[in-house]
Amino acid sequence: MRQGFVSAALGGLSFEEVVDFAGQNGFTCVEMACWPRGKADRRYAGVTHIDVDKLDDAGMQYVLGYCRDRGVTISSLAYYPNIMDADLEKREYVIRHLKRLICASADMGIHMVSTFIGRMTDKSVEDNLKEFERVWEPIVRLAEEKKVRIAIENCPMFFTSDEWPGGQNLASTPAIWRQLFSILPSDYLGLNYDPSHFVWQKMDYIRPVYEFCDKIFHVHYKDIKLHEDRLSDVGVMAPPLQYMTPRIPGHGDVDWGEYIAALLDIGYEGAACIEIEDKAFEYSPEGIKEALLISRRYLSQYIGGDNT
Repeated sequence: MRQGFVSAALGGLSFEEVVDFAGQNGFTCVEMACWPRGKADRRYAGVTHIDVDKLDDAGMQYVLGYCRDRGVTISSLAYYPNIMDADLEKREYVIRHLKRLICASADMGIHMVSTFIGRMTDKSVEDNLKEFERVWEPIVRLAEEKKVRIAIENCPMFFTSDEWPGGQNLASTPAIWRQLFSILPSDYLGLNYDPSHFVWQKMDYIRPVYEFCDKIFHVHYKDIKLHEDRLSDVGVMAPPLQYMTPRIPGHGDVDWGEYIAALLDIGYEGAACIEIEDKAFEYSPEGIKEALLISRRYLSQYIGGDNT
């Protein structure tokens, strides 16, 4: 596995500073945030370490050369909006940008983008599955044409009251994955697997690794602490942040030895990127860097590498 991190948490740093930090600290890849420039609508959104809207041939060569000189690769171009937003104007905008990322990823030889399926929050799963086929069929066909794999993260994007009741990402459970992959069967549509999202949903995060082994294109290392006392007080219908807390690996409830062993079992050799959403470390860019280094040291007991 290639060890890296998601650049979104380092939104205050430039592309060069992100790559320098990665190269100087033994990370071999970065999942690079590629949002369109503009105002963010949530934490970790709106981060633009590579602006594909302004990326010409010379810019691509600069990005690739800068990474190569520091021993770092780009594991994926990352963009996580609601692709199936009920607001059709917003939907058209984010789909257009996602397609630009697919083309840029192909041109740069990365051949991976990471994103969400999206969801109409006030519609049923069944209604969303019907809309999924209509919205995603042309996106997947473009990905096939460009030979770019689309890695869908399994976060439900339901954290706060404004995302109730269904969240903003349909692809949140194995039961739904089976339907999505049946509706649009493609070697270029798969998963960016994150075990933490299953912890607070009280789901098995090991068994799907084996069932969907051919669909795991990219993985995240992030942890979640589930507070059972709070859950008992507010129940599962409450916004999840009332009973769980995102943490760095080793500070939550994911069994990292078991999870990484499962990835090794299936022969996974792709990118494994640490994702920082732990508020305890968000006091400064240096705090985020510290979180990444602590996480890397902790995970090294399971995946090898430098323990310093």
